Amino acid sequence: MRDSARVVIIGGGIIGCSTAYHLTQMGWNDVVILEKGELTSGSTWHAAGLVGQLRSERNITRMLQYSVSLYERLEKETGLTTSWKKSGCLHLASTKERMHELKKGATTARSFGLEMNMITPAEALELCPILSLDNIIGAAFMPTDGEADPAGITQALARGARNRGATICENTLATGFDFEKNRVTAVQTDKGDIKCDIVINCTGMWGYQVGQLMGVNIPLVPFQHQFLVTDTIDDLPPNMPTIRDKDSLLYYKKEVGGLVMGGYERNGIPWSVDGVSNDFKSKLLDPDFDHFESLSTPAMKRTPCLETAGIKRLVNGPEAFTPDGDAIMGPAPELDNCYVAAGFNAFGIAAGGGAGRMMAEWVIDGEPSLDIWSLDIRRFGPHHLSRSYTIERTREIYGKHYTIHWPSEEHDSARGVRRSPLYPILKARGAVWGAKYGWERANWFAPDGIEPRDELTFGIPNWFDHVASEHRNARENVVIVDQSSFCKFEVTGPGALNFLNRLSASQIDKPVGTVVYTQMCNDRGTIECDLTIARIAEQKFFLVIGTAFGLRASWWIKNHMPSDGSVSFHDVTSTYAVLNLIGPKSRDLLQKVASDDLSNKRLPFSTCKLITVGYAPVLAVRVTYVGELGYELYVPSESAGHVYDMICENGRNLNLSNGGYRMIASMRLEKGYADWGSELTPEYTPFDAGIGFCVALDKDDFIGRDSLAKVKKEGVRYKLCTFTIDADKPLMMQNSAPIMYNGDVLGVTTSVGYGHTLGKNICFAYLPIEHADHEDGFEIESYGETYAAKLELKRALYDPEREKILM
Repeated sequence: MRDSARVVIIGGGIIGCSTAYHLTQMGWNDVVILEKGELTSGSTWHAAGLVGQLRSERNITRMLQYSVSLYERLEKETGLTTSWKKSGCLHLASTKERMHELKKGATTARSFGLEMNMITPAEALELCPILSLDNIIGAAFMPTDGEADPAGITQALARGARNRGATICENTLATGFDFEKNRVTAVQTDKGDIKCDIVINCTGMWGYQVGQLMGVNIPLVPFQHQFLVTDTIDDLPPNMPTIRDKDSLLYYKKEVGGLVMGGYERNGIPWSVDGVSNDFKSKLLDPDFDHFESLSTPAMKRTPCLETAGIKRLVNGPEAFTPDGDAIMGPAPELDNCYVAAGFNAFGIAAGGGAGRMMAEWVIDGEPSLDIWSLDIRRFGPHHLSRSYTIERTREIYGKHYTIHWPSEEHDSARGVRRSPLYPILKARGAVWGAKYGWERANWFAPDGIEPRDELTFGIPNWFDHVASEHRNARENVVIVDQSSFCKFEVTGPGALNFLNRLSASQIDKPVGTVVYTQMCNDRGTIECDLTIARIAEQKFFLVIGTAFGLRASWWIKNHMPSDGSVSFHDVTSTYAVLNLIGPKSRDLLQKVASDDLSNKRLPFSTCKLITVGYAPVLAVRVTYVGELGYELYVPSESAGHVYDMICENGRNLNLSNGGYRMIASMRLEKGYADWGSELTPEYTPFDAGIGFCVALDKDDFIGRDSLAKVKKEGVRYKLCTFTIDADKPLMMQNSAPIMYNGDVLGVTTSVGYGHTLGKNICFAYLPIEHADHEDGFEIESYGETYAAKLELKRALYDPEREKILM
């Protein structure tokens, strides 16, 4: 065992070897891979080897596209056989809902620069004559998808890394770690210790238990996954594509004259959930033919040749799955020098090339070249520390691997872990719940006589009219929304002001009682965090951040804190409930229950004040995300019920009603407000997003200032634009839809919805700046249909002069 290495990668599967390949390609040659068995002996060796590219998010698709481009040249570069074949992928549909989803996929592919063609059943049969077309109503074909030998790809990546100086230690088990402060200083192995600057956990289904040794939570679960390998089948087409028949939960590929057939049953079986034996190397589980019957029965109907084909083997190879179906990548928030790349949900071969590149960029450059937030380990919350939560939710997600992905679909398992104090009250009043970051949040309210549940559809949903009513009441009267799930932090101390001013693009040095909307940017000037900062006292600041971004934001803030003890950071999310009063009558209502003067003179926009509501102390923050007069009320959690009751009792004659998050989504589109994670991402600067007013270039140095000054001087490359669609009825638009001008795709939608005040569909999208001044001539494609779209000259379509907000 070597004494030290700059980077130690634990795990010699495709992800670990790809990470080493790309680290060495980028010039970091002092890299060691530790593999407890032989390369690929975990789950890589038994993977089916399908390589698909299309995902619902553009950057994940780009990552997979890079994998394909790498696999196409890897054999020539290394001299090792990879068996890469661009066979294409045939997607089948036997229901109208699946056809709708395929049309969405074809539209999304177009926006991402991928080819996906809708074809007829007869054309599908021509591509693959072994199919039975019973119940097939349509299909789609992606010619650039393919298949590969997982072991061959991995060995080629390993050779590429070795050729540039990496060391691979097979049959070497990582047994523990040495720590100093918040860093791993050495990896302990059964062959001696190795010191390191950086450690990367690429251990696949061992990721959870290796994470436990490191003190890092990696919420993945191994699941049994079976596929059948047949003997030779006569007359298989020589260029047979891979097949996905998701309505039957099946996939196929050709292999050595026979077929591989597998799928994702609804009742998946977790395996070895508390830790996989380190002796499970190049091993399989016993075949479970009874369990596989739910796949084999429909498979024999879809491909009748299986009825007489000989069975070579039934492979039962466990793989790692996650609670949201996405991989786990990025810097572990618990340690300063640890990274994770694990839990690839059976698309590790497709992701392998691109994931390795992203990890290498993360380590060397501090961030990947693509914003892959949906894969970032910092997306997980405290509820993911629960093993039972992770297992229960992952079981549901595994079972939905091939089911229809409906718009606005919520999951049923592992619910109720985080609840506002108002949960039982709102439930009794018809709240229909969604879950975010473990929180139960009211999406909408069902009136009396209406069943409080979502009906899944690609058309106009059952909640559309009820959300419209909430929307109108917020514009005309007053609505109360429980937003207790906001992440809330306190930053205090003698160095707090200078610290926050260094992190924030806006000027934070404002009088006590001021509320500042700002972004925290990276050195490139792009957005890492979107938040409001209220100055409560000279040395005390109250930060409010969107529900799902607490860990990411706290990681960013803590990583930049001074070490001299002048700044303290506290998460106070659970300390306060949040009631948001929205609408032109909100001041009248709040004034009825508060003893303080709430006039515009005493509490103007972008200020806050400690008031009393009923018998409870409340921090009233006058801000808005919907374009109306409004107040966010931060209430001690134990007083939330009292304050809610006081407001409701006094709001009856003002037509007060409850509102939910779908109402907020509709209203913010009309107002042109951007959403963190949709429009506001590390790909764009505040100037790109049209919020350059938040950037205080006249203050002392802050992170990203030089880059932002350059953008201000030279101009932006992209502009966030608002589009509307005039139609004779509301449309349910897909997201990531292509924006076209004269037939060219210029961008994709980042947010879509319906503006109930305007009576129009509204879409946001970034456009190259040279195309951002054409008002007409645009088209937006959604679910395979093309609609004429108008580029609005103003972002805010509702109250562009802000009169409602400032009243």
